Amino acid sequence: MTPETIVHFENFSVFQKNNLVLVNVNFKINKGEFVYLIGKTGSGKSSLLKTMYAELPAIDGEANIVGYNLRKIKRKEIPYLRRKLGIIFQDFQLLEDRDVRKNLEFVLKSTGWNDRTKIDERIQKVLEQVDLVSKGFKMPHQLSGGEQQRVAIARSLLNNPEIILADEPTGNLDPETSNGIMRLLQHISESGQAVLMATHNYNLIHKFPHRIIKCEEGTVITSGYEAD
Repeated sequence: MTPETIVHFENFSVFQKNNLVLVNVNFKINKGEFVYLIGKTGSGKSSLLKTMYAELPAIDGEANIVGYNLRKIKRKEIPYLRRKLGIIFQDFQLLEDRDVRKNLEFVLKSTGWNDRTKIDERIQKVLEQVDLVSKGFKMPHQLSGGEQQRVAIARSLLNNPEIILADEPTGNLDPETSNGIMRLLQHISESGQAVLMATHNYNLIHKFPHRIIKCEEGTVITSGYEAD
């Protein structure tokens, strides 16, 4: 059975404002696949991710993600694209003035959910997935860094995305906590949702080997499982 491709870049260029960041970007990601995105600081990793969720425009080449052609996407379609993506940042980006459940409720309501029962059920489901059911009424500042990142992962799962884009999700965490986050992300990928994870942490790559995409010398190189 042929795997379903959900991300396909072909002869694509990444621009940050008018600056050309990456050229000849060619790679695919299949449904349920876990892929690392590596490269030095300033090599274009974050710009590539921003292009994938349409924060940066697609100007040159072909780019298709979860059924959307990034070259042809209309502004009004971008919120629908982003509902099919889960986005995780290094610094969590939680709303500090409300508890965990209200953080998740805010996202659901802002993406069109209005049935109170279904909202509560969905929040319960994602908190179970990240093992935080008992923390729903805690404020973000009452949580550890690892717990806050688990809330961010729960938030990314709310709309059943086809792929998670994780930008340095363990960057602010200690090694033990990072391992726990990696196991969680692996489990998500094994459940059928692809994960593209930007990271500098080669120890994690060696401990949890997956296919690698590398930003280097102004382009993207796809390789096997070695980060060297």
